[in-house]
Amino acid sequence: MPPTVAVVGGGISGLAACYHLVRAPRPPKVVLLEASGRFGGWLQSSRSAEGAVFEHGPRGVRPAGPAGAQTLHMVSELGLAGDILAVPREHPAARNRFLYLGGALHPLPSGLGGVLRTVPPFSRALLWSALRDLLTPAGTAPDESAHGFAQRRFGPEVADLAVDSLCRGVFAGDSRALSVRSCFPALFQAERERGSVLLGLALPHGGVGGAGPEAGLARRARAERWSQWSLRGGMESLARALVAFVSPRGAELRCHTPLTHLRHRRGQWQCPQCPLLSPQLTVPGATLTADHVVSALPASALARALPPEAEPLARELRAIPAASVAVVNLQYEGAALPVTGFGHLVPSSEDPALLGIVYDSVAFPEHDGTPATPGAASLRLTVMLGGAWFQQSFGDPALVAPELLLSRARAAVSDHLGLAGTPRNAIVSVQQDCIPQYTLGHWERLERIQRFLKEQQLPLSLIGASYSGVSVNDCIASARAAVGQILGSPPEP
Repeated sequence: MPPTVAVVGGGISGLAACYHLVRAPRPPKVVLLEASGRFGGWLQSSRSAEGAVFEHGPRGVRPAGPAGAQTLHMVSELGLAGDILAVPREHPAARNRFLYLGGALHPLPSGLGGVLRTVPPFSRALLWSALRDLLTPAGTAPDESAHGFAQRRFGPEVADLAVDSLCRGVFAGDSRALSVRSCFPALFQAERERGSVLLGLALPHGGVGGAGPEAGLARRARAERWSQWSLRGGMESLARALVAFVSPRGAELRCHTPLTHLRHRRGQWQCPQCPLLSPQLTVPGATLTADHVVSALPASALARALPPEAEPLARELRAIPAASVAVVNLQYEGAALPVTGFGHLVPSSEDPALLGIVYDSVAFPEHDGTPATPGAASLRLTVMLGGAWFQQSFGDPALVAPELLLSRARAAVSDHLGLAGTPRNAIVSVQQDCIPQYTLGHWERLERIQRFLKEQQLPLSLIGASYSGVSVNDCIASARAAVGQILGSPPEP
């Protein structure tokens, strides 16, 4: 009888783990447990009656790097290659990004000209920040805040405006609290290897090689110079395709099945004579036994399910916080943007509550649907609110009134973009604890977690956004790596 692997959490990480498990030459029995009534986690797309697609979570994936190539291979094997919507690097949605500061939109500098001349809102040319990086000695601290790192290497304006906004856009987090080592490992490593961020990024390094020869969609993405991609039916199409792939291959998928308790058989968490006793998973009305557990739950959710004997692990997991984000999707007809690009970010000094606005129609006009008035232009936007500032701005994410968030989003769109009309469609989603926050010392916490799992010889793997990357690619890559360790060899590409 094949061993049983229980995957807990049916978001993209858990589904990707199932995908790699069922593709093994000798696949184990796979059981996926999901607490909610749907699979896909933060991959959430909805469609209006007119065919417009709205993303309430991730809205695009970058194709670059080994992880990006592996995701594209998965997409191809799932039969979704024909549904790809690609944005080339020359597209305005790839080239143009803005900051909203002082009541005005400012294009972020790009190209040599943007570095050599002074471009508002910066008070001097970024060339001086580049020179500062080249002349500043490498840091020696084992970790540093993203803001502190940027200020030390590039100066206060880059830290206060660019890096502050970047952390809000990627992590919905505070650059003064986030770890540069964990959030931006390439920047941290570049300084350590070359003594300069710019030199470290520009020069070859002795890191581990890529994922082998590119093939299929990855080769096409490179040839066509993709910046990002989505799917014709929205990003949730990826989750639906994974469900359709793994179900007929033997994976048992259960919705409405939250994990309430995880323990070893006979109540023993560790037994020196029998350290690999099969874990028991308690769910409403039943107890399941597995040979290995893959947790794709948020760190805090897994902590709540652990027994008292695993308190050292639970304590580390509880110390990984997460930020909540209000996602407000708006669609206007007969409206036009004053600028063209991906969107704009808002520094925390300008408006803590407002993270930024994404111009969805610029990147993916295919998602605009059919206009109510033939020939009328359709414009989809997404306003992001809250993040690390949610509580102080709006109160409890579980109790905030959707009307308040909608009003705040419409005011921002009016003030920033001059769109004062009534939107044709408006959807408010509060995504509670959706983006883990890698705070200072996160890397040490991960080391202690892995040390505990190894010392206790626990048949438990931790995957997902809580640990080593919050992007879709990161989550899929963590699932693939964990399955490789379980099977004893990396999954076939």
